[in-house]
Amino acid sequence: MEIQNTKVTIQDIADRANVSKSTVSRVLNDTTPVNPEKRRAVLAAMKELDFQPNFLARSLAGGRSMTVGIVTQNIGTPFYDLVAQGIVQKLVDTNYSPIFADGRWNQSIEEQAVQTLISRQVDGLIIVGGYLTEKTLFDLKNLKPTILIARHLDNWENQSFHIDNLKAAQNATKHLIDHGHTKIAFIKGKEEHTDAGLRFEGYKQALRDAGVTFDPQLICAGDFTGQSGCQAVASLYDRNAEFTAIFGANDTMIYGARLELHRRGISVPDQVSLVGFDDLPTSEFVIPPLTTVAQPTIEMGKTAATALLNLLSGKEEVLKQPNAVLIERDSVATIS
Repeated sequence: MEIQNTKVTIQDIADRANVSKSTVSRVLNDTTPVNPEKRRAVLAAMKELDFQPNFLARSLAGGRSMTVGIVTQNIGTPFYDLVAQGIVQKLVDTNYSPIFADGRWNQSIEEQAVQTLISRQVDGLIIVGGYLTEKTLFDLKNLKPTILIARHLDNWENQSFHIDNLKAAQNATKHLIDHGHTKIAFIKGKEEHTDAGLRFEGYKQALRDAGVTFDPQLICAGDFTGQSGCQAVASLYDRNAEFTAIFGANDTMIYGARLELHRRGISVPDQVSLVGFDDLPTSEFVIPPLTTVAQPTIEMGKTAATALLNLLSGKEEVLKQPNAVLIERDSVATIS
């Protein structure tokens, strides 16, 4: 494709179409009716001159950039990427374009990411999880229309939504207990991550409900990566912990756990059962297919984009909280 350096102006179009500059402007902005014959002449001139309207300048002149800022927490992480896909799918048929910034699981970097988006004059923000303080988030909400995904905050009615992480983890742990498991290891997520903390609480609550004694020896550190899942299993064997099942705060750590078990010649689920969290697209294709808690990630992204668009257009929004569902596959065995 040949790149043209010559900038086509409205005057050039007006001269080619034999109309006034104001007529060209009205056609471009679609503000007032234009004689059909003159409109056709203007459009034909634009095509002949290969004129590309400067939508950014036009939108800024109208008080909007027609962009939406999205802050994720780790670009390349399956959960955040799936949410991002949902946002993009919803925006594709609108006049809004997404601009992504990454918080990288770090509060100061996340604050910088938000500031960068604001400096780009985005019309609204979608924040996916993260570590921004409540005060910062409330300041943002007062500055720009803002939707918060995968994080619970009081007084954010219809501007935030999340799954019930505690209940979902409780149900996943109960599933293992119902299959006869009482020695259930748990791989935690990042210590400072709210969702990870709630999933740990759900695990402990299920044990209490079933009268199973909590054993600190079965708790492993994790950071949501596959490597931390490998290290968790290695640490369990290093301390000679007795366990028949492992529940992880996300699927990726369970992938790592599965690999380390394989390296040690441990059969899944015959010797150790596994349950994950998130239901990533690959979870039904690992060996054996993974039992896991499903989050409607793509739908969450679509819902967030729809909610923000409604805010931007002044419509009243009523957000329904998404449900997490346990997907039973082949990674859990019943023991007596």
